[in-house]
Amino acid sequence: MQFNISPTTGVPIYQQLTDQICAGVARGQLRPDHRLPSVRELSQLLVVNPNTVARAYTELEREGVLYTRPGLGVFVAPFPSPLSKKSRRERLLGNVDRLLVDAVRWGFSSDELLDFISERAKQYQWNLAASTS
Repeated sequence: MQFNISPTTGVPIYQQLTDQICAGVARGQLRPDHRLPSVRELSQLLVVNPNTVARAYTELEREGVLYTRPGLGVFVAPFPSPLSKKSRRERLLGNVDRLLVDAVRWGFSSDELLDFISERAKQYQWNLAASTS
């Protein structure tokens, strides 16, 4: 998987990395037990501070997206998420609410929003997510 970092977006670089790793998992580009580049490798590749990569990896490990095997590296964690279904639902509903607020604020109809979601949903690996219930 290739990472694209932009220092001018206003989004912290570690957040860009965490977002891209999560998207890679959701789209099936990063499979469970896939080894990610080491902190040093990725920081050199992206020309960013190693602490930035370490922060992204640490945050994703805390969320159960990644795990570390000492001496071997950082890997994509297998499904399901260690979070309870209730906790996952609450997080998802918060994201849905933010999406709905933005859609209304930007003048989209509910039908347009549902069409957008339906089209984008085709890009994701739902069979992996279904195993987390």
